[in-house]
Amino acid sequence: MKSTASPLLRPGLLAGAALLLLAALLAGIPACVESRPDVPPRTVSARGPLGADELANIALFARTSGSVVHITSLGAQRDLFTLNVQQVPRGTGTGFIWDATGHIVTNFHVIQGANSARVTLSDQSSWDAELVGFFADRDLAVLRIKAPQEKLPPIALGTSRDLAVGQRVYAIGNPFGLDQTLTTGIVSALNREIDSFNNRTIRGVIQTDAAINPGNSGGPLLDSAGRLIGVNTQIASPSGASAGIGFAIPVDEVNRIVPRLIRDGRFVRPALGISAGPAALRQALQLPKGVVLVDVSRGSAAERAGLQPFRRGSRGEVVAGDLNTAVDDHAVSDLDDLLEQLERFQGGESVTLTRWRAGQVRKQAVVLDKPGT
Repeated sequence: MKSTASPLLRPGLLAGAALLLLAALLAGIPACVESRPDVPPRTVSARGPLGADELANIALFARTSGSVVHITSLGAQRDLFTLNVQQVPRGTGTGFIWDATGHIVTNFHVIQGANSARVTLSDQSSWDAELVGFFADRDLAVLRIKAPQEKLPPIALGTSRDLAVGQRVYAIGNPFGLDQTLTTGIVSALNREIDSFNNRTIRGVIQTDAAINPGNSGGPLLDSAGRLIGVNTQIASPSGASAGIGFAIPVDEVNRIVPRLIRDGRFVRPALGISAGPAALRQALQLPKGVVLVDVSRGSAAERAGLQPFRRGSRGEVVAGDLNTAVDDHAVSDLDDLLEQLERFQGGESVTLTRWRAGQVRKQAVVLDKPGT
C-alpha cells in the first residue's frame, strides 16, 4: 500500500526547514547585540578630606588595637568512639595586654570553668595561656602568655575617678567572634551597681551606650585619648544582644586588683575577725544603718580592738554590742559595703572603725589581720 502522508511532513523536508529557521535566527543575533548601547561605570564623586572626628577614630583604633586580644576558652571532651580526651572551644571573649611580660587582663566569666585558654594577638599569632589569678567578686582574671616582647604593646592606662556623663568612649573587642571590632558611644551614667557572677555587688560601674555584644566581655573601654578607663563586663538586654546599655568595671578598681593578682595569684582581703548579722536583725532591733556584729573571733583584730558582738543575756534579753557604721570615715550600710572598704587595705595596715553601741558613737583604730593568721 502507498503512503498517504503529505510530502511536507517527510523527515528530510522537516530537517531542512529547521536548519533554515535556525540559520535565520543566528543571523539576527549579531545585529541585536550590536544595537545595544554601551553602559560605562559611573564616575566616582570626590569626597574631600575625612572629618576630624573620623580621623581621630581611625588613629585611636590604629594606636590601640594592637593591645587587644582574642581569648578562646577550652574544655576537655572525650571522643564518643575513640574515648580520646581532646581540647574543644567552650567560648570566646576579649582581653588586653597589661604589660610587656605577657600578662593579659580579661573577665573571670570568660575563662570560668575552662581547662585552658588560648590567646590570639592582633597579628593573628596564637599562644597558649596560663591562669595567673582571678577575683570573682569583681569579675576579673589575669592570664599570661610567653610571647616575644615586641608582640606585647601594653594598653595605655587612664583613670575613672574624673569621668563625666556625656564623655565619648570607645570599645574594642570580638563580638560574636568577629575580631578587632570598634564601636563608639558615650558615658551614659556613673556609679551603677551590678551583680558579679558569685552574687557580690560591684559598685561604681560605668554605663555606656557603646555597642557591647557577646564576645566583647573582658575588652577595654577607652576614652578619646585611647586610655583604658574600664573593662567591659555585662549588658542589659532581654535578647542577649546590645540594647545600648553596657557596663564596665572602672579602671581604678582594675588597677588596684590586677597588681595583687599578678603578685599573689589571688586577691585576698585582710581579716577583721567578725561575723555579721542579717539586715532583718538590724531592722528588728531598730538600729541605724551599719553592720551588726554577732560574733567576734578569738585572737582576731576585732577582739584586740575591743569590739563586742550582740548576744543573748542570761534571761534571754538582747545585750547590745557594736554596730560598724564606717571604715576610715567611709560609711558602710551592710556587709557588702564593709568588705568593699576592707579590700582597699592589706593585712597589717591600720584602719579606723566607727562603731555604734547603745546610742553612743566611737572611733576605734584596728590593725587588720593578714589572711590565714
